[in-house]
Amino acid sequence: MAVRLGVLDVGSNTVHLLVVDATRGGPPLPQSSHKSVLRLMRYLEPSGRISDEGVRAVVEAVAQGAARAAEAGIDELLAFATSALREAPNGPEVLDLVEATTGVRLQVLTGEEEARTTFLAVRRWYGWSAGDMLLLDIGGGSLEIAAGDSEVPDLAVSLPLGAGRSTIGFLHDDPPTGEQTAALREHAAALLAGTVRQFADLPRPEHVVGSSKTIRSLARLAGSTSDGVGARDRLMLRRSALEDWVPRLAKIPAEARPALPGITVDRTFQIVAGGIVLAETLRAFKVSELEVSPWALREGLILQYLDRLI
Repeated sequence: MAVRLGVLDVGSNTVHLLVVDATRGGPPLPQSSHKSVLRLMRYLEPSGRISDEGVRAVVEAVAQGAARAAEAGIDELLAFATSALREAPNGPEVLDLVEATTGVRLQVLTGEEEARTTFLAVRRWYGWSAGDMLLLDIGGGSLEIAAGDSEVPDLAVSLPLGAGRSTIGFLHDDPPTGEQTAALREHAAALLAGTVRQFADLPRPEHVVGSSKTIRSLARLAGSTSDGVGARDRLMLRRSALEDWVPRLAKIPAEARPALPGITVDRTFQIVAGGIVLAETLRAFKVSELEVSPWALREGLILQYLDRLI
């Protein structure tokens, strides 16, 4: 039996509603999409609390998404939030206000849950033939890394290296200075060094996959395509090409970056930080090339929902 699902993703950068028609055993078929640019990180106070202006922006964006979902005639809304609301001291209050105002109760995912759910989506997309996989996913607030040879990763971790968080924490000028980009590289490398040691006992991955809008944008800018199994080409990104582009991106003001292939207005302010984090992650794991998955966290949540249907 087909169900129409709305997936409302309250992330650190956007609030995104995806409406799909789904059946158990088949791929979710997108029907419509609605996105509000939020950039929640800019509303964080020094304490990590979301400012009153930010709270109003969250409530408004969720209300818009819920209204669009109702117009689409969904059977169920899967609404979730990630790092910014997860870590904010007033996060529980914001969740209560969102529910009281919009009727939507957001499920807050842990970083490990994000990594595991995204890994499930990527495994289903590539199948068992992909063997041992390493997944990299860069959100606005966090970087998720997972690895394993089944649908459940052997190890899944989350690091505070999201593109939005890294931009606000290190790249204070537009365009950023060389000192600022160097400081972010050093910070990312230091955090990743310990993480790489956690993965050291796992088998060397046969397939390295990147997901998230940030990675897709970078791949459209600096990547290439190759033949896929079906009609869809595979999007690939080599570390050497990424490392060639990131310094050039860093010299371009944010307002001019959307003129480049793959760089959208909603990602233009944080794409440099995302590129630096991805390059350092590939370097830390000694990866020369990754393939970009069209499925990520939202699809993983849909698959988990369908798996529960008996």
